[in-house]
Amino acid sequence: MTAQPNVLRADARRNRERILEAAVRSFSEKGADVAIDTIAKAAGVGSATLYRHFPTREALVEAAYRNELARVCDSAADLLAGHPPDRALRLWMERFIDYLAAKHGMADALRAAVATGADPFAETLDRLGTAISTLLHAGADAGLLRSDIDPLDVGFSLSGLALVTSAPGHRERAGRLLDLLLDGLRHTAPRPTPTP
Repeated sequence: MTAQPNVLRADARRNRERILEAAVRSFSEKGADVAIDTIAKAAGVGSATLYRHFPTREALVEAAYRNELARVCDSAADLLAGHPPDRALRLWMERFIDYLAAKHGMADALRAAVATGADPFAETLDRLGTAISTLLHAGADAGLLRSDIDPLDVGFSLSGLALVTSAPGHRERAGRLLDLLLDGLRHTAPRPTPTP
């Protein structure tokens, strides 16, 4: 008798994940005004299932954005568990670029949600700062990355890099620029202290 609720909860979690993935794709490809029924269909669920999880469009937009943020931030620990810190950071940078592309694609939907009073970005800087800091500290502790880097400087550098390479056909250039950025973060020799 107790197995049935667990199966339903697992199904509900899978449905929620499919809805969030379909929402990101739909808002990115079709804009902020995409019909909720279209998102439900793309997720392979009924509209009632979607509304059980997300009673309003704004709730869906906010959850879809936060889910993308959680994916990129939570991946830092997983990458460090399976790779040397400098390689983990490089792989994470790729995921960050993908996250920014999804955010850019959802820009109109996010603006519409913010206009209604939602705040999908409330935790963004803290979460990203923590993820980047985790990666940088692991690299510095291993002697692979510099220890004098502000995590937000890396985040802003990645954001700028994503902006200038967001046009179609520039993804390969983004990879080369990420390599260049990582080279600048590598530990080589002590940096001289600037003189006033």
